[in-house]
Amino acid sequence: MYLAVLVILLYCPSLKAQDIVTINQVTLTSPSHKVTNGKSIQLNCSADISKSTSFQMELTFLFYKDDNLVHNTTLKDVQARHKIFPARLVDSGSYRCTVDAKGKTKSSNDLEVQVEGLFQPKLTALKTEVTEGEVVTLRCEEPEEKPPFIFLFDKLLPDQKKQTKKKQELRENFASVDFPVQEGDSILNFQCIVQVMSPFGISTSDPSNMTLVTVVEPFSKPKMTVRPPQNITEGDRIDIECTTVQVRNQDIEILIQRDRKILNSTRGQNSVTYSAIATVENNGNYTCKVELGGVSKSSSINIVVPELFSKPILTPSLTDLDENQSLNLWCHINGSLNAKYSIIKRPPENGILLKSSSNLTITARVNDTGSYVCRAEIKGVIKESNPVQITVYAPVSKPVLSVSNSSTEMVLGDTLLLRCQSVFGTPPINYTLFRGNRSIQTITVLDNTYAEFRDIQTTLHDLREYRCEASNRHSYEKISSQRLNITVLTPIRNVSFGSLLYQEAESGGDITFFCSVKEGSLPINFSIFKQNDKKPLFYESKMSTKVIWQMTSLKKQDTGKYFCEVSNRASLPVRSNLLFINVILAAWQKGFIAAIVLAVIAIAASGFWWYLRKKEKGKHPSVEMSGSTAATNSTSEKPASGQNNDGEFYPVLESVYSEDGENHVKSTDENKDSGGNRHSRIEGSPDAT
Repeated sequence: MYLAVLVILLYCPSLKAQDIVTINQVTLTSPSHKVTNGKSIQLNCSADISKSTSFQMELTFLFYKDDNLVHNTTLKDVQARHKIFPARLVDSGSYRCTVDAKGKTKSSNDLEVQVEGLFQPKLTALKTEVTEGEVVTLRCEEPEEKPPFIFLFDKLLPDQKKQTKKKQELRENFASVDFPVQEGDSILNFQCIVQVMSPFGISTSDPSNMTLVTVVEPFSKPKMTVRPPQNITEGDRIDIECTTVQVRNQDIEILIQRDRKILNSTRGQNSVTYSAIATVENNGNYTCKVELGGVSKSSSINIVVPELFSKPILTPSLTDLDENQSLNLWCHINGSLNAKYSIIKRPPENGILLKSSSNLTITARVNDTGSYVCRAEIKGVIKESNPVQITVYAPVSKPVLSVSNSSTEMVLGDTLLLRCQSVFGTPPINYTLFRGNRSIQTITVLDNTYAEFRDIQTTLHDLREYRCEASNRHSYEKISSQRLNITVLTPIRNVSFGSLLYQEAESGGDITFFCSVKEGSLPINFSIFKQNDKKPLFYESKMSTKVIWQMTSLKKQDTGKYFCEVSNRASLPVRSNLLFINVILAAWQKGFIAAIVLAVIAIAASGFWWYLRKKEKGKHPSVEMSGSTAATNSTSEKPASGQNNDGEFYPVLESVYSEDGENHVKSTDENKDSGGNRHSRIEGSPDAT
């Protein structure tokens, strides 16, 4: 008994005292909700619990930031602390504390903590001394913070302006950029600023330290020198020199240009010179430019050259003249006569010297057509006049007028293409087309090709007479071509088809068809078809707009639909309306057919009556037999009624019916004879035995 009680006490935990706990509330606090960057964040978590006396105090505290576990600790206390030092911008966020007591958990409310401010970033330059054309590489670093960052690099300019470059960095706490060194840069100052995005917005750091970079010029700005320095006149020799100074020997390029045209250049030297005999064309702005890689420096100077003499003037007696006509060219300069003149013809581009004089007189030929200039030279200065175009005209030959498609026929409403051409004659040539005596159009041809005219035929005329005239600037009168006659064809329009018998005819008779058109050029082709037949019943080509055709010996099979098909040289076949023709029987044919029908009916009736009589006689065989015996006896007493050529006798059969079908009564002898005949008819039958 006692042993059983002891076992129950040892192995039944329900009889022991139970450890019971419950969490009433969890509170998370901080001395300050806003913390300066670099200071500390103090988080205090306390739990309000209820427990049994036997519960051994052991609580687990879990600290979360933005739902991410950042710290946990287990204590035999109802309070726990979590300290973040130094606090950075990245530590800003929403914190929460969760307490676990023997599997039971409860969380505090969220606590917002904001870290304010950023540490000053550090800026360094890869090189503190650079040459024009190189780049300055800068590195900005924010070592105490975590990305992502936005880095702003500023190049401070002398006029208190700045150039800014922005770069975003998602993984590193630093960024690098390159600034090209431009012409005119000497001492450069750089700064950087860092921006970080936090739950409370964008935080911007103070500017970094100032970084200074010194720029060394690889060469100096070029210097331009003009000799003679002043009082330059046309004919003087002019020298333009451009020089620069290099820090060290480098492969620089130096050049002289005027109005985008490079006059002279050199490479690897410190100077370059351009020389020329001064003329008015040398007026303008000259630029000297020195280049090395991406670095260039330039300087400019404006040069004015007074004119020694004006441009010569070439005056022709005529610019357009006939072949074999006299041409005079005169070259002169206003206000000066002491010049060397020459008259030149182009092409070719360089020209052909015709005469070293101010005057030229020639008898013009067609090949003298061209551009003429004169040149004048004084003190080595050569000037050329404006070009004068001279055209020598050969007269046009008689033009030829032709049709483009070589056909002198056309359809009304179509476009007629005519070509007019003179084989000889100096262009430009004017071609004029005439219809009759009326001018239609004038075309100017600038080369030795033809003029093409288009004329639309809108009204009907059997013949159209055309001619063309050709002329150029030659003094001859216009020349006319031969006359060309064009036949205008009218297409078939409005086809009519009919008959004279109102669409019904007797078999064996005739029917007259007529087919006509309202418009159409002659000759006209007429064809008459029966519908669905490929071969025409009638065809004729006539110099008329209508045709009449008679169809003879009509048959019943000729009943059907007919049409007329018309064509000419201006159009494809045009079909008329369909005309229905019904072929009926003639009167005598109807009478003949009626007689045949009546005869057939009569024969059928007679046969039927005979059949009935025969059937009636077959019903009285005894009478027939007695009649036959009497007839036999009578033959022995009375001579036969008939005898053939061989002396044999045969019975004479007489019809007992007249043609009208009535029964006529005969005499006794005749009846006997009739009985004999009947006997003779039945002797050969099986019943006679």
